[in-house]
Formats: sequence, C-alpha cells, structure tokens
Amino acid sequence: MALKKGSVSGFAKHEDEGGNGGIGGYRLVLAVLVALSVLASMPFVVVSGFHSIGEGVISSSPSKGVIDDIPVSTNNTATIGVNSSVNNNFTLSLSLVGNSSVDAISMLSQTTVVSRGTLQVEEDTSLGAARRIAREERNENQLLELDLDPPNEDTIVKLENANMQASELVDSSITGKYSKWKKENKNKNQDSTIRLMRDQIIMARIYLSISEKKRKLDLVQELQICLKRSRGVLGEANIDAELHYSAPKKIKAMADVLSKARDQLFDCKLVTRKLRAMLLTEEEKVRRLKRQNTFLIQLGVKGIPGGIRCLSLRLTIDYYLLPPERRNFPRSENLEDPRFHHYALSTDNVLAAAVVVNSTVMNAKDSSKHVFHLVTDSLNFGALKMWFLLNPPEEATIHVENLDELKWLNSSYCPVLRQLNSAAMREYYFKAGHSTTRSSSASNLKYRNPKYLSMLNHLRFYLPQIFPELDKILFLDDDIVVQKDLTGLWLVDLEGKVNGAVETCVENFHRFDKYLNFSNSFIAREFDPNACGWAYGMNIFDLKEWKKRNLTGVYHTWQNLNEDRLLWKLGTLPPGLMTFYGLTYSLNKSWHVLGLGYNPSINPSEIENAAVIHYNGNMKPWMEMAMTKYRPYWTKYIDYDHPYLRQCNFVK
Repeated sequence: MALKKGSVSGFAKHEDEGGNGGIGGYRLVLAVLVALSVLASMPFVVVSGFHSIGEGVISSSPSKGVIDDIPVSTNNTATIGVNSSVNNNFTLSLSLVGNSSVDAISMLSQTTVVSRGTLQVEEDTSLGAARRIAREERNENQLLELDLDPPNEDTIVKLENANMQASELVDSSITGKYSKWKKENKNKNQDSTIRLMRDQIIMARIYLSISEKKRKLDLVQELQICLKRSRGVLGEANIDAELHYSAPKKIKAMADVLSKARDQLFDCKLVTRKLRAMLLTEEEKVRRLKRQNTFLIQLGVKGIPGGIRCLSLRLTIDYYLLPPERRNFPRSENLEDPRFHHYALSTDNVLAAAVVVNSTVMNAKDSSKHVFHLVTDSLNFGALKMWFLLNPPEEATIHVENLDELKWLNSSYCPVLRQLNSAAMREYYFKAGHSTTRSSSASNLKYRNPKYLSMLNHLRFYLPQIFPELDKILFLDDDIVVQKDLTGLWLVDLEGKVNGAVETCVENFHRFDKYLNFSNSFIAREFDPNACGWAYGMNIFDLKEWKKRNLTGVYHTWQNLNEDRLLWKLGTLPPGLMTFYGLTYSLNKSWHVLGLGYNPSINPSEIENAAVIHYNGNMKPWMEMAMTKYRPYWTKYIDYDHPYLRQCNFVK
C-alpha cells in the first residue's frame, strides 16, 4: 500500500490562528484525513472486569516534560483530568459511576510516522484504505448499536470469557503478544508519557463516535483536530525520548477537549459499548494480520532467491559447454570404499551444498578421509557438478548424482512417489491453505511448501539402495553448518541400533503425540505417545543393520497405510519416527544444535560448542528473512568475491 508523507505545517498554521474561525473552512478536509488516519492507529485494550456499580480509572504517570495542572470539572457521573505532581509526573484519570464501569484500560496504538526532532504526518490516500477504514468504523458502530439494555452480570462474564477464548487464537509468535482480554499484558510500556497519549487517543475516539451520533458538530471538529495532532506527535515513538517536543502541549489541549466532551456527552453505557466494539474490532485485526503474516512467510519460504537462480543457470550453461572428458571428478575409486567417511546430501540449492561441504572440509582434521555423495534433480545437476569442478573441496572426494537416473526409484516400487503423483495429493497440497475455518487456515498453509512434493526430501529412506556398498553413512540436510571435525561420529557405538540422532523432546514438547495421530488404532497400538522425538539433519546410519531389518520395507508399509493422510499429515519426520522406533541411539546434544531458523533465543555458548548447527525452520540463512545474528555462522564459509557470486550480485 502506498503511503504519502506530509508535514504538520498545514494544521500547525490553523493552530496558530486560534479559534474555530481558522479551522472551519477545512472541516471537510480534516474529517477525511482523520478518517484515513484511523488505519494507522491500532489500539489494544486490556479490560478487567465490569461491575454493576463501580469506578474505573485510566491512569498514566509520564516521567518526561512539564505541564501545568489542568483543572477539570466533576459531577455525579464522571471526572476526567490531567494532573502533575511535584516531580512533574502526569496522571490521566477517568472515574465512572453507573450501571457498568471499566476497571482499567490500557491500549497500544500504531500511528503516524515521526522522525526525531521533525514532526511528520503519514496520510494514506488510497481508495482501498479508505474503504477498509470505513468498514471497520461501520463494524464498531454496528456493535455499538447492539441492544445491551440492561447487560446483566452473567452476560458480561460470558462475553469476557468468549473473548478471552478468542484471544487464545492469536498465536504468541505475534510481535508484542498483545491480548486484550488477558489479565496480564506481558509487554507493558514503561514510558508513561506515551501511555498517557495513547489513553487520550482512545477516549477521544470514544467521544468522537458518541458526538457524531448525537450530532455535536463543533465537538466533532475539535476532537478530530486533537486526534490528528496527537497522532502526529506520537508517531511511531516507543519511548518517551522519541516524542516530539510539542507533546506536553498536545496532551494539555487534548485533556481540555476531553473534559469538555465528558461534560456534554458522558454516558457510561455508551462508553462501555464503544470499548467493547473497539475490542472486538481489534481482535479481528490481529487475527487477520496473523493470517497475512503466515501467508507471507510461507510465500517467502517457497520462493528461491534471485541470486541462487542466477548462480544455478550460469553454472549449468558453463557445465554443458565443457567437453565430456572434463566433467568428471578425481578420486572416484573412493566412492564405494567403506574405510572412508561417507556423507549423503540431497539438495537443489548450489550455495547451500557449497556451505555444507566447505564447512565440513575446513573443520576436518584430515579432509582426504571424507567422501561426499550429493544427489540432486536434473535441473540442478549440471550446476552442482560445475561448482565443485571449479571449487574442489581440498583433498576430499566428491560425487554428484542425478535423481532421475535412479531407474529403480519409480512409482511401482516407491509408495510416496505414487502418492505424490496422484491427483488427490496434489488437490490436498494446493488447497491446504483454503480452509473454511479461521483456526485451521493458518496452520495448514505450512503444508503447501514445495518440499513436501519433492522426492529429494524422501531420499533419506533409500540410503541403502542408493549406496549398496557402504556400511555407514552420515546424512546431512542442506541447511546445516559443520563447525567441528565429525570423524568421531563413525566411532560411536550405536549398540545395535540403526539411527544415531539427537533427541529434541523437552518436557511435553516434541514427543510422538505431537507428530502422529494417536486416535488411529494402528498408531495407538504400535507407539508410545510419550516417546521422545529426534531430529533429522545430522544422522549417522548403520546401513548394514538397516538392510538386515528391512527398514525401507517398514517405511513402505507405513506410507501405504497413510494413503489418506490419517496417520500423519505430510513431511518425512513422522514416518522417520515410526520407521526407526526403538532403533534410534541418542547422541549427545552438542553434536547437533537446532532452531537457528526460527528460535531467536538460543544460548550463544550452545551454538559455539556445537559440532553442527541447523537452520531448521522458515528463516533459512540464504534468504532475506534470516535471523541476522545467526547468519554469520553460515556466511563465513562463502567467498563473496568469487566471480560467479559477483556476477549474480550476492551481497554479504
């Protein structure tokens, strides 16, 4: 949405002129601008309780600025005022007495943009924004018109409980974790001048709605002007120090207008209705933004950065320009020798594969003992080969294989390949995000990731078939970085088990019941719901024991039973947990640290001490959405001065 930035000079001029005379000619323009600026304000309310007879107080205590005491009038209905104490702290208070009252109100609002020292007003002039604002105001007004006469205590309790339950739909991953009906807000703003201004804006919106309803046009105009000026001063400030110097003046002006509005219009019942309408509207806004955020993240995950596409295309062209005799790697005699340390990596990302190989080799004590087996698709086969022909990994051996040349891997042998090609699976995949229910819509978007339709993602179940001469192999994902010598993994005694992996369960998290459908009789009969999950990404496999137990056949059995996706949704971890159930040896957690693609609070010492770090999650290190503080662990293994990377405009 295009946003047009303007200055505050226009309404500053009117303010200097004083009175209504200098403003009256601009009434219509100001009304439109204020309506458009509503979108920039997203208040978040904390409402704690209604009582048949009670008193509600809105209070804030700014610590910056100086303002004179502002006298306010009092009657038997309410009082509102801004007061200053000896230490120049302010308080805004509203006392309500009537059939119902609000215990406390605290809102956070996003408003117009303010640069430090320079006041700017951000105005959205697009027709779409105007329509959306009008629709939201109309929804609030419709809720305001609801027949709540008289709301008894049971009705209010039910409404509060319903909205507390609705708040739980707002995932905690949303920045700020705002939830209006929760008894505690975990992100209370400690800068009290900002809180004071936001509280004033809330009350101004309430009185503006009531004054429009009662056709108090002069009051409407005054409230609109004060709202615009307060929002302009507040801007996007998050701390008092970021506020414009005119903030105290605007606070006092707003308090005068609010006092006047209270004297003329205050109605406890109408205020309560408006607050409730604003609450419900903001709840829906947060849910809508969460769904949009989930969609955009998934869209970003599915996209391939332009630099990587460019790199793959240039390498592919140059590879097929090579004469056939120059397309082969040296040391091919090591590929089937079980005395070497063998790695398996399936990927369609040239740069990611380069980091995995480079980081492994650079941290190996003796690179000549390591053999890398890379499997990719036809589209990236030439690119991967060309990259490692140009950039051989020291003394290590490397081999690149084309997935499409594995003739035995066909739909008659491989159940998942048959299912991936089925119309039912594709319909499920492409329509997974179009659920009719709000709660399932966002959660199902993740299943539309193309990796679930890629056979490269399922090759991990066919390692004995792809490498029949090998006894052990270390499987690596392409979103990992190796930080230490991995030779010790071939010395680990798996104690007769097949899979060596790091377990991921903590308390009740990442256990089998989180991955599998235990309402299904097959699952409930065969597995313990509290069994600990483990991680794919760095796994040492005993291929001899794998073949002895025919675990690929076990995988096929479970995959056939899941034809209708009744045992698990999509992905490779659930069938992996089932296939290697009771056959997984728990490695020390320092071998493999996960979460760099989604968890911003990993202990830095854990990362530094890890042999392998894993960017599992949506925020891959080669994408712009990567977490900045984790990206250097990945970029340190990339030479950004490489000619191919410069040609494709890679920037560190």
